[in-house]
Amino acid sequence: MTRLLAVLLALLLPLELAVAAEPIPTPRKIFFATGSTRGTAAGHVLRGSRDLYSLNASSGQFMTITLTAPDDNAVFQIYEPGTSLGRDADDILEFRGTALPGAGDGNDATRWTGRLPKTGTYLIAVGSTRGNARYSMDIRIE
Repeated sequence: MTRLLAVLLALLLPLELAVAAEPIPTPRKIFFATGSTRGTAAGHVLRGSRDLYSLNASSGQFMTITLTAPDDNAVFQIYEPGTSLGRDADDILEFRGTALPGAGDGNDATRWTGRLPKTGTYLIAVGSTRGNARYSMDIRIE
């Protein structure tokens, strides 16, 4: 009986270790109405996760992003075109690219304004600083 139990455990152990990684989320595109320079997005981000958005812009354009959260517990990062997404060894979402100055991981940005350095698709990641967070985001590009 002990030998049978050992064989069953040996067969089941690999199944416990083979935990599937979380899929990499697809950023939601932010579109501007024809003739408009402003767009909005809103959501609810769970603690430990990120909501991802993308938008196309040109080098030299001026962008302003303002994030509002009723509980003041949401922040964002902005990554330059060419940034890719992956997962690290702990299955945590990883950004492989360059964040804009003042809007990187650890900056806790709720407002950012500046001239864009490159033409392409910018990535915006919204996360919470504590608990779950409701937010709205206003984006202006001129």
